[in-house]
Amino acid sequence: MAKDPQTPQDDELSRQQAETDAQVEPEIVDGELEDTIEDAIENAEQEKVEGESSDNPEAEMLAAKVEELEKSLAEANDKAMREAAEAQNIRRRAEQETEKARKFALEKFVKELLPVVDSLEKALDAMGEDATEVHREGVSMTLKLQLDVLNKFGVEVVDPAGEPFDPQYHEAVTMVPNAEMDPNSVMEVIQKGYLLNGRLVRPAMVVVSQAAE
Repeated sequence: MAKDPQTPQDDELSRQQAETDAQVEPEIVDGELEDTIEDAIENAEQEKVEGESSDNPEAEMLAAKVEELEKSLAEANDKAMREAAEAQNIRRRAEQETEKARKFALEKFVKELLPVVDSLEKALDAMGEDATEVHREGVSMTLKLQLDVLNKFGVEVVDPAGEPFDPQYHEAVTMVPNAEMDPNSVMEVIQKGYLLNGRLVRPAMVVVSQAAE
């Protein structure tokens, strides 16, 4: 039996069917791809959550090691700081001892010279009218030269006549009633005192006033 020849209408229908099939197939493919991507994302998120919630011995071991190292570092820093502070204290004490030794190295020597100064002062006070001016001037200049040398090396004279009595620098030989002076005032200096760079080498020997009866 012979086939019926296709009419132009049949050709148009065939062409439209082919276009319809071509449009439907990509839509189906695109829908399947979208579902696949969504499933992959969902699975990845699920695996991430499970990974975070599950135990990981290696990670725990590493965290413990980091904590141990941080603790050791903190202890080492603390020890280093304490040792640095101790070294600084030792250095400061050594500097203070050196400075003290430098300041007061002459203390014994000064004590040996003070009787010479006392003798010159007594000799100058004991000179009467019979002493010549040249003799008096010679002793006075010798005494001044001696005091200037002592002063150059940090020696100061303690001569507290008329000042309040200070037991840190003065030594009371006796106390005498005196209505003309305030009580506990230095009436007379029997022997001058001396300081070496602020440290007492010898106290001043003084007579102290007390209230008159």
